[in-house]
Amino acid sequence: MRARIRTARKAMVVAAVASLGAGLLAGCADDGGNGGSDSSDGDSGGKTTISVGLFGTMGFKEAGLYAEYEKLNPKIKIEQNVVERNENYYPALLNHLTTNSGLLDVQAVEVANIAEVTATQADKLEDMSKAPGVDKSKWLPWKWQQATTKDGKTIGLGTDVGPMAICYRTDLFKQAGLPTDPGEVGKLWAGDWAKLVDVGERYKSKAPKGTFFMDSPGGLINAILGSEKEKFYDSSGEVIYKTNPAVKAAFDLTAEAAEKGLVQSQTQFQPSWNSTIANNKFAAIACPPWMLGTIKGNAKPDAAGKWAVAVAPKGGNWGGTFLTVPKSGKNVKEAQKFVTWLTAPEQQAKLFKVQASFPSAPSAYTMPEVTGATNEMTGDQKIGPIFAEAAKAAPVQVIGPKDQIIMQGLSDNGVILVTKGKSAKDAWESAIKTIDNKLDQ
Repeated sequence: MRARIRTARKAMVVAAVASLGAGLLAGCADDGGNGGSDSSDGDSGGKTTISVGLFGTMGFKEAGLYAEYEKLNPKIKIEQNVVERNENYYPALLNHLTTNSGLLDVQAVEVANIAEVTATQADKLEDMSKAPGVDKSKWLPWKWQQATTKDGKTIGLGTDVGPMAICYRTDLFKQAGLPTDPGEVGKLWAGDWAKLVDVGERYKSKAPKGTFFMDSPGGLINAILGSEKEKFYDSSGEVIYKTNPAVKAAFDLTAEAAEKGLVQSQTQFQPSWNSTIANNKFAAIACPPWMLGTIKGNAKPDAAGKWAVAVAPKGGNWGGTFLTVPKSGKNVKEAQKFVTWLTAPEQQAKLFKVQASFPSAPSAYTMPEVTGATNEMTGDQKIGPIFAEAAKAAPVQVIGPKDQIIMQGLSDNGVILVTKGKSAKDAWESAIKTIDNKLDQ
């Protein structure tokens, strides 16, 4: 009864490009934070320290953006604090927002959490639409709207988006008798996720020993649902994940792939999953641009140039982040200035070139850093245009405040169980029981 009562409640939702964050997005390697970064004025020889709270590998440091900003602003020092997984980062952030204490100058918010933060914590965050130099037209309209309240306050500026593709190992595809050219590979599954599973069966029939077609059941269901217009909430705010046929169809197709042994029995971004990248244990992975950074961070040197990017069966989006400025931060004005600069199209293009985080600023799509972008893992393939087209094809989708909980339940308490011997029916029941219990809390 409690689950039904909770399901009937309305929740604040926003229209957005399909996006599935969960803890899944944040399973990247540590971004080089120093573990503690309380900011202070007059620090380090009179410099102002701007403290930045992040999850996963966002790449700002790796792309040289901190160093560039510090050079442009000699009296500023950037200090970051990184939590590896969003599922650990976000509850702590929400607690700090609720109590309005312990917040850093800049706090990242993953797209799966932005609806909840916008609906319940906007009064703790600066309205970035009023920050000097901010022009909303520089962002994708749906990206801007995701962090905007009903009364027009925008509590965060968008960094990246996650247009979906499929990354694959050309050497493993070749050994399994499959084509390796990205255009030909994309045709194998064009228009239908079920065709991707069919290709998986072809792969399995001649697969190199000890390898799987895809990396994980969680990654597959995440990608499928990322291409749907409606998933866990409807436009009125109802929780519909149990009654939405698209969710059950995605679950069943993923369970089928698991039953056929096409996906590893792995949870993404866990140490054991990381090691399967290093040891070449799978041939394909649902792949927004930032996933290339994850692959690079875990692969051995000899894997460079052996990956390629193909168009996904359907357009979708997975991931994307916002940078917010808490009102209680020690350096609010400097933080606003820094976030405005860091999320400008020019910086987004530089970040994509180094870290493969795809810009949420459309004007960046025609910049040479994007149009001519290659990646160490994918050799000389021009990957920018593929992701740009994927971004255009992604559907506008309703996201809700508990998307992360629902997605994680379907993955970590659902389809993963099929790889361990449970039936699809039992796995579904396990998932909804876990999800409903968490939604009731």
